[in-house]
Amino acid sequence: MASLSATSLTFQPSFKFSTSTNQVSFRTSSFGAISVGCTRRSFPSLRSSRFRICAIQAQPETVEKVSKIVRKQLALTPETKLTPETKFSELGADSLDTVEIVMGLEEEFNLNIEDDNAEDITTIQQAADLIEKLIQKKD
Repeated sequence: MASLSATSLTFQPSFKFSTSTNQVSFRTSSFGAISVGCTRRSFPSLRSSRFRICAIQAQPETVEKVSKIVRKQLALTPETKLTPETKFSELGADSLDTVEIVMGLEEEFNLNIEDDNAEDITTIQQAADLIEKLIQKKD
């Protein structure tokens, strides 16, 4: 049996989970964790971009600060629309630009972001969530 645990689990309404060949169980704990188990010959594909698991959801202020840093580092015009789901690559950022964004985040929030964590950042929301996680660890 495969299982997946998280403190926050969000399913968008368009996520469909057929149970005709699967046995699916959902379990919550007193800590607010949700466990999803599925028994099948193979674990179902979770390729849907609408399936997201995150342990910490960033505050709107953090998302706004990250957006300002991204806008500054990529020299974006004020008309360029940024959302939490905006990918750096969609804005024309290459790997060097991403490194500069991470350096800007480290400076703004007075944090050290490990290379392993920095490689996983592809959107504004991911960057903001990581910042919140590191701030909580720091305190």
